[in-house]
Amino acid sequence: MEFQSGKRAVAVKNVSLAEEHLHDHWEAYPVMPTCLMIEGMAQTAGILVGQARNFQEKVVLAKIVKAEINDLVVPGDQLKYEAVMENISPEAASTTGTIYRNGQVIGQVDLMFSHVDQNMQGLEFPKENFVFTGSFQRMVEPFLERSDV
Repeated sequence: MEFQSGKRAVAVKNVSLAEEHLHDHWEAYPVMPTCLMIEGMAQTAGILVGQARNFQEKVVLAKIVKAEINDLVVPGDQLKYEAVMENISPEAASTTGTIYRNGQVIGQVDLMFSHVDQNMQGLEFPKENFVFTGSFQRMVEPFLERSDV
């Protein structure tokens, strides 16, 4: 994983035949579902958005602006999700993302996130951050320390 606070996050996923969802497709040719590739980008970009405000906001995926995947992913492939912050405001954030398979670009996923407490006026949410917990923040800290390397 690579991380530049408020700017860019990169995550890596090694696709393995041990993943149960791969067995739900053609028995002789297991492929990774496109929706799970989009989910991987949403998680990578969501961490970027959450950390940009020190995990003070409850960040949720609001909209998939663009999702274009141009090839199949099979066991043995390595995916790299690269999320770049396009815009962030008190109410929302937008990211653009590129998906690489074994070093080659295979997709573009652009997302919008909502900061729930700023947008759901009149609704009461718990004060604690139920999206980014303290244990999650501690898990991300080592990457933040190495982000300038």
